[in-house]
Amino acid sequence: MSHHLLSVDSLNRDRVDHLLRVAARMEPIAGRQKVTRVLEGAVLGNLFFEASTRTRVSFNAAFCRLGGSVCDTTGFTFSSMAKGESLYDTSRVMSGYCDAIVMRHPEQGSVAEFAAATHVPVINGGDGPGEHPSQALLDLYTIDKEFARLGKALKGAHILLTGDLLHGRTVHSLIKLLSLYDPMRITLVSPPGLEMPAALIDLVTSRGHRVEVRDSLTSDFSDLDVVYTTRIQKERFTAEMSETFAGVSDDFTVHKRFMDQHCSPSTIIMHPLPRDSRPGANDLNVDLNGDPRLAIFRQTDNGIPMRMAIFATLLQVDELIEKDLRPVRWFVPAQTGTLDR
Repeated sequence: MSHHLLSVDSLNRDRVDHLLRVAARMEPIAGRQKVTRVLEGAVLGNLFFEASTRTRVSFNAAFCRLGGSVCDTTGFTFSSMAKGESLYDTSRVMSGYCDAIVMRHPEQGSVAEFAAATHVPVINGGDGPGEHPSQALLDLYTIDKEFARLGKALKGAHILLTGDLLHGRTVHSLIKLLSLYDPMRITLVSPPGLEMPAALIDLVTSRGHRVEVRDSLTSDFSDLDVVYTTRIQKERFTAEMSETFAGVSDDFTVHKRFMDQHCSPSTIIMHPLPRDSRPGANDLNVDLNGDPRLAIFRQTDNGIPMRMAIFATLLQVDELIEKDLRPVRWFVPAQTGTLDR
């Protein structure tokens, strides 16, 4: 891994496997059983120029659980960019204040431009419809853990990616990350006009994976191991796309009927969140709440150990974790949510 994490393209199989191992070692800390202070005195700059809840708070929590502190900026209105400051100037100034920076920006390529102006580690927290590498890493970590629980292997797995595959930066990063592993079957289903970019399909097939494109969720998926569905990102639509999507049916919605009729009892359901729970949103349906196949909250929980692993690796303290552990002193509930299984 370079001193930045801007794209899955900067990772190879060995680096990813290392991050998975480090994340596993972070579990007692993320699970609030142990405390470490290996990043005591370090400061994280969280620069989010696009709306975020989970990603921003997850990065904050991960850095704090390693003993660091966080400075937050959210939205253009409250930043110097609203006064015309360049990405270069912002990067150089923040580098003087912080030991690591997480940045989210609505324009693809902007985080890489920001990172080019600094030697302080920069993590891409999402750049428009581009990439979201830390999400892909926590998604892979989730799949690895769920497969271990179910006695499955990634090699030869059948994974469905569905929803907004055009604008979904999470699936752009995930499909590239999966392509680093042994051959598997990847099925793509999206509404018309929201298909996965052809260049990504070509990349994955060139690495020996079988990619199949379907036009609906009405066929048989009984051999499916993972269904990964994404929100329709209407905020990125052009006016013409908005008119096209207005007529899309719920054939692209993952709900309990689809899972019970077309999938197996061991199919894992994933979603990067947020999910749009409003009627007609064509997103992951709330009627799956409480279903043991629903892994979306285990998935978000896994963001903490994985993002801890990213920080520890970039700041070169990953070998110090076990030497600096002590028990927690506060009350920790047996489970963190009412839907946890």
